[in-house]
Amino acid sequence: MYGLAEICVKRPVFALMLIMALVVAGGVAFPELGVDRFPNMDMPSIYIRTNYPGAASQEVESEVSAVIEDAVATVAGIDELRSISRDGRSFVIITFNLNRNVDAATQDVRDAVSGAMNLLPPNIDPPIVQKRDLESSPIMTLAVSGPRTSRELYLFADRYVKNVIESSPGVGEVQIAGAADRAVKVDIDADRLAAYQMSILQVRDALVRQNTEVPGGRLDQGFRERSLRTMGRVADSD
Repeated sequence: MYGLAEICVKRPVFALMLIMALVVAGGVAFPELGVDRFPNMDMPSIYIRTNYPGAASQEVESEVSAVIEDAVATVAGIDELRSISRDGRSFVIITFNLNRNVDAATQDVRDAVSGAMNLLPPNIDPPIVQKRDLESSPIMTLAVSGPRTSRELYLFADRYVKNVIESSPGVGEVQIAGAADRAVKVDIDADRLAAYQMSILQVRDALVRQNTEVPGGRLDQGFRERSLRTMGRVADSD
């Protein structure tokens, strides 16, 4: 460092030319610098999302979240393991050590979850295992408001607004949050339930079985082919 300072003092023209060269090089390189709000980087976190239609948060916690946590707890390199249980949905978040390969960890988690499928309730949706991806994080949040009910606003956003945004160039996925589908509350008569020697779980399972749509195959009509399905979902409370 002392030698460079001595050269710059004794040869001011050389020092000036060196500074100008650095300034020019910086000016040329500056426009080429990449700037990304969400840089591509592998975060050591994995999410397991499982839908359990019709189940309360307590059932989701005991029958889904706890089972998945026990299954993945043996995966190597885990730094933190936690879960969030809500009505009808389970989230299990796994954070690994920084030196753990995320792709290998994701495969290990998938294998562990697959091995525990026989311990999970039969009417759940298949668990979805995915690693945290900053590029898939939402970059824009839009609010829909108006002089209508929340149900009407939800249908409007789902049928019209979502389709318009999804068809825009560069849009990968659109999700609607903040509203729920219409639900019917069922009040159970405890005396009649006891008279028939039934449990609440049996009533729930019967409602789930009757509230399904089953594929009915295909129908050939000349040059046309139509898909058939049974309309088994409950549309009203009658």
